[in-house]
Amino acid sequence: MKAIIGKKLGMTQIFDEKGKVIPVTAVLAGPMTVVQKKTAERDGYESVQCAFDDAKAVSKPLQGHFKKAGVTPKRVLMEFDLDNYADINVGHQVKCDVFSVGDVVDVSGNTKGRGFTGSIKRWNHHRLKMTHGTGPTHRSLGSTGSNSDPSKVIKGLRMAGQYGNEKVTIQNLQVVKVDVERNVLLIRGAVPGPKGAYVTVASAVKV
Repeated sequence: MKAIIGKKLGMTQIFDEKGKVIPVTAVLAGPMTVVQKKTAERDGYESVQCAFDDAKAVSKPLQGHFKKAGVTPKRVLMEFDLDNYADINVGHQVKCDVFSVGDVVDVSGNTKGRGFTGSIKRWNHHRLKMTHGTGPTHRSLGSTGSNSDPSKVIKGLRMAGQYGNEKVTIQNLQVVKVDVERNVLLIRGAVPGPKGAYVTVASAVKV
């Protein structure tokens, strides 16, 4: 598995050799620094804990954690089960050149938070008709349960509520360009989250 933490910069487009437009998302991918190496003997499993994006201030426990590793405080901490586990040590930097053009990746991140929304925006429900005395309920939900049976609101019924701000993974996206000097990956298609959101780019699980 290859993986890296990144920050979504936004979307743009590039052209291939035949002049076709390719919509891409620019991701500032790394460099991420290895802060801790977990072993089966001590932790019960093997993984690499990595940090990304410098932070001005962190909590005291994290200050000690970063100081022990000899790494400046970072905003994001994540664990990965990387292929080259044996060759990685604390302080090692993972850069975007772990990926190459043509690689198929999965990109995970938190979607845009839209707050409390109605069922039309959240679930694409139809509105009521605008005529014949419908009243000021054109965008209301309507009936939420039967009158006599089962006489309750069924679990999981699509209603108004919190929309967005949930973790989503877009699978099988292709790396179109790798800019090593700027630590930028151009990934074909859209990825979750607003501009500036943190994402993880990893090798595709289901190609």
